[in-house]
Amino acid sequence: MSIVLIAAAFYLLAGWLVVRRLLAVGGAGAGFWLLTALSAVALHALTHLLAWRQEGGLDLHFFAALSLVGLGMSALTTVYAAGGRLGALGVVVYPIAAASLLGYGFADARVARELDWRLELHAWLALLAYATLAVAALLAIMLWLQERALRRHQFRGWTRVLPPLTELETLLFRSIGVGFVLLSATLLTGALFVHDFFAQRLIHKSVLSALSWLVFGALLLGRWRYGWRGAKAVRWTLTAMALLVLAFFGSKFVLELLLGRT
Repeated sequence: MSIVLIAAAFYLLAGWLVVRRLLAVGGAGAGFWLLTALSAVALHALTHLLAWRQEGGLDLHFFAALSLVGLGMSALTTVYAAGGRLGALGVVVYPIAAASLLGYGFADARVARELDWRLELHAWLALLAYATLAVAALLAIMLWLQERALRRHQFRGWTRVLPPLTELETLLFRSIGVGFVLLSATLLTGALFVHDFFAQRLIHKSVLSALSWLVFGALLLGRWRYGWRGAKAVRWTLTAMALLVLAFFGSKFVLELLLGRT
């Protein structure tokens, strides 16, 4: 528990340091905040590694999965922010990662399972896909806010620390592209390695995930074929992400927390 609290404190400190740096110099860049964020990510990962070793299997209950997605988001955000002007993303993601880790640390449920390597591969691909596409959804929201500020001629304050629209949009579609590949691999490994969907109560999750995959695929096709961008890209991204959240965390919330099933 002490590791959890220290990691959460580091996440919050990193977010605060990023805010200070953004206000001072207009960009994150490399700095003490980066060391703090990396420490938080490392301690976050260590928390799960120690838990898996102690419990003798992979823990993927609701709060554990949420924490792992938060870990992936924070790691990806640190890479993005260190390489450019996307420190504003860390201001949002680091508190989310801290909250997800605290939820995992204080949760009572522990459902560790020894999975076949094929099912474990499927689970890791799913978590990576969710983390990458969740970051893409945040980038889409940032893009929408920046476009709205420009339309209203209110380009001041926090909007000045964001990268140019074209750079932000490029990063958004790169993230969606990587997430789409990971989601495709998740669905493929699920179709190959997971059997008896009805008995395992996986049919609703599979349908919603497939719908999300179709929406993300249509968005990438529209971007390539018709040059979709701006508000249309934001709407499609958030719609696809909402379906994905319902597919995984929505179903796990109902089954595990409301119905008490594992």
